[in-house]
Amino acid sequence: MSSSALVLFSGGQDSTTCLAWALSRYERVETVGFAYGQRHAVEMDVREPVRRELAGLSDDWGRRLGPDRVVPLDVLGEVSASALTADLPFGTRPDGLPATFVPGRNLVFLTFAAIVAYQRGLKHVVAGVCETDFSGYPDCRDDTVKALQVAINLGMEARLVLETPLMWIDKAETWQLAQTLGGRKLVDLIVAETHTCYVGDREHRHDWGAGCGTCDACRLRAGGWARWRGSAAGSNAP
Repeated sequence: MSSSALVLFSGGQDSTTCLAWALSRYERVETVGFAYGQRHAVEMDVREPVRRELAGLSDDWGRRLGPDRVVPLDVLGEVSASALTADLPFGTRPDGLPATFVPGRNLVFLTFAAIVAYQRGLKHVVAGVCETDFSGYPDCRDDTVKALQVAINLGMEARLVLETPLMWIDKAETWQLAQTLGGRKLVDLIVAETHTCYVGDREHRHDWGAGCGTCDACRLRAGGWARWRGSAAGSNAP
């Protein structure tokens, strides 16, 4: 089905924006999430409330949004040591990559998502990876995604399309995209309900949402919010 998509949905800002993007384009949209032993597993708890509220923002979105599934991938956390999957300090690794980098994570996620999409007859696989304003993960790069798309399609004799609507925009533009797609209600939903913080902090509240305010994920989200609110594009923001 050409007008169909599977969205990798974590319950965070980026994947929620991508889900809204997909619902604005495709007649049939499903979601998939991955439980991989992440320290910020609270993101798994917010997924369904965010999905439900997002579907309620538009009659079309509610009609188009199909089932969700969660794939258990605890083995990834066992074999791929990272500050996101173990009690390790944040910061930078000796090789220069962030300590939160989970080797192979997006390769595994996109491959499993492709399998689900293939089985469900969904044409597009949508992921919120970005190399413009990100933590420095090599598996978020456009070249990585393009190479993986070729390998997946060759290996499964398929014609799946890996979509990355955030690839070339920064976090300020991601906030603006949410505003464009769903107006103030979508922005308010992202602020109030989504989760991005790597340490799983839901207690501390900021203008941009809940989080510790100091981890890379919070820093990027907060910085994007500040730039968006201060820009001409965000001058009419809520």
